Amino acid sequence: MGRSISLIVLVAACSSDDGGGGGNPTPDELVTYGDAYEGGEFHLGPVDYEETQWHNACAPGTKYAPAIREVQGDFLVGLWGGIPNVASYCDACIYVETAMGKSALLRVVTYGDTTPNSIDVSPSAYAVLDSGEYPRAMTWRFAKCNDTGPLHYEFQTGSNPYWTSLWVRNARVPMTSVRVKSKNHGSYIDLARAGDGTVTDASGFGEGEFTMQLTGVDGQMVTDTFSWPSPGIAGQMLVGESNFR
Repeated sequence: MGRSISLIVLVAACSSDDGGGGGNPTPDELVTYGDAYEGGEFHLGPVDYEETQWHNACAPGTKYAPAIREVQGDFLVGLWGGIPNVASYCDACIYVETAMGKSALLRVVTYGDTTPNSIDVSPSAYAVLDSGEYPRAMTWRFAKCNDTGPLHYEFQTGSNPYWTSLWVRNARVPMTSVRVKSKNHGSYIDLARAGDGTVTDASGFGEGEFTMQLTGVDGQMVTDTFSWPSPGIAGQMLVGESNFR
């Protein structure tokens, strides 16, 4: 994906916002990132939080947490697995425009579609995008998500002071890096991205205050500082103070 940034002004919305991260952007400006992905189709999938057919690649084995479902909404999408570093886009947003003139802003929760540049979508997203056409031609780009509140940090159930791993949820902007400064690291270090979208410090944060530093594709930087929770970090959902603008 390229690093170019483009601004699209929406003349009219064709769907209402779903109360979370999906629907069409509000207010009337949409920021997109990189080149368009063309030549694919949108399919029902379906993609859903309940994983009625497939496990969501960006979720833990226990599925998406209720708190994350609430803030990110149910306009969901699964990406083509051939996109470079596809797991780094877990919980990012894409903007879809169909050949029939419909559009929607969708939240990435999984990947793996084998058809180049195609996507699978949730029933809510499908209802907005579908015009009964076939093939279901569309174009999509990575995009800024709606403002749905602060960042959420969901720690894996196996996290501890010596191996610390988490998902960064609800980010408005796709991220190029996630770093931490902690008791074990006096200066910022990069966390390693895994195929399920988690970022991990293999040596652990150590018990003590730690600061997360996130960098977006547009150069924005966000930091959140936390005290080590009691009784421990395993399975914790920590809510930050802000998000990307």
